[in-house]
Amino acid sequence: MAQTIGMISLGCAKNQVNAEQMLFRLREAGFQILGDPDGADLVIINTCGFIDSAKSEAIDNILAMAELKSEGRVGKILVTGCLAQRYQEQILEQMPEVDGILGTGSYYDVVPAVRQVLGGGQVREFGDIDAPEAACGRILTTPSYYAYLKIAEGCDNRCAYCVIPSLRGRYRSRPMEELLEEARGLAESGVRELLVVAQDTSRYGIDLYGERRLAALLKELCKIDGFVWIRVHYLYPDEMSDELIEVLADEPKIVKYLDIPIQHIDDAILKSMNRRGSGAYIRRLLTKLRKRIPGLVLRTSLITGLPGEGEAEFDELCDFLREYRLERVGAFAFSPEEGTKAAAMEHPDAETAQHRAELVEELQSRVMDEYNDRQLGEKLQVLCEGYDPDESSYFGRTYADSPEIDGKIWFTGERPVEAGEFVTVLVTDACDGELVGIMEEENNDDCK
Repeated sequence: MAQTIGMISLGCAKNQVNAEQMLFRLREAGFQILGDPDGADLVIINTCGFIDSAKSEAIDNILAMAELKSEGRVGKILVTGCLAQRYQEQILEQMPEVDGILGTGSYYDVVPAVRQVLGGGQVREFGDIDAPEAACGRILTTPSYYAYLKIAEGCDNRCAYCVIPSLRGRYRSRPMEELLEEARGLAESGVRELLVVAQDTSRYGIDLYGERRLAALLKELCKIDGFVWIRVHYLYPDEMSDELIEVLADEPKIVKYLDIPIQHIDDAILKSMNRRGSGAYIRRLLTKLRKRIPGLVLRTSLITGLPGEGEAEFDELCDFLREYRLERVGAFAFSPEEGTKAAAMEHPDAETAQHRAELVEELQSRVMDEYNDRQLGEKLQVLCEGYDPDESSYFGRTYADSPEIDGKIWFTGERPVEAGEFVTVLVTDACDGELVGIMEEENNDDCK
């Protein structure tokens, strides 16, 4: 009987793709993949180690699997990903229940590592985090109708608060031909929504081709039959060329939803955090995007409590949000990470940073309510994701909602709807930050 493998993958979508690649390699090697780690001969915990909350989540999961191991319900534990890369010595020293660790440069060593651990050995492997990305199949852990396409690994931006370059290495684009082949396979398997991700998608191609090639890549992805939506995440603001903006505006398959992390708007803070561009540049860019792309939904991430943020700088950030009315905002309290320049800088205390993040969330909730109110009476194209018997309602997402990040739309209909099906929904109400509607038997061409 084949030995069994369980997987827990934490953190970002890019990490999830690594988990899917590891599962594929293990299945090809003859292992049986379980949907639930309970009962597995070996469980892999693919961790995030970016900020304190992510580290705590990873440690909690390791301890939970250690408890199952003590009860005889899990055989071995292998820790992979960013936490393993970041704390190479401490994990095995402080958590004796862990049988092995693989760094972010050793994902492709997972099969021999698993065999060694199952054979009673201990593994500690840390390959080259700057090595080129190797092509690899995947076992999708997302629902069958959407998938992530990771177009690059690593990061060269060197933001003062961020540890990603030390965990994931330099920026490495994947060849376009390889990406298109993978995307065609995803479309043939039934994927309807493709989410393009990297630590910085707008930099794609500059290391391979000597120029930014995201616009060209997106044009080719839009030619692939099967995809209805193509969604682009993590566009670094100062890398957005006019050519890229034209493609984002004109290609009908690219949803009019852009994720552009800006982190702050104050010039001095941006400079000290090694963020390229100024507050004025960010404002001009957002104004330009709004004008060029009607109906655009903008998402960003912000950090409150960064070094240099006093009351005046925080007020400027809030004034910016009130003026520019970004539809989707994630606010995070500054986490001083060891090994980063920002950790050594003077900054507001943790309580102040958290309080400011909560104030941003309160402000943003009003912006989102206004956005939802504007959708009343509109007919929207909705990707159905399932049915909730407790609510007697289907639920899904509009173009304005990215999976696992944004909200849902709840709707009823006269006929059964399958997960992964696109339908037209007339919005009739908004409740608790989410939309409510009725499915209409109309062509999606009439939708926003």
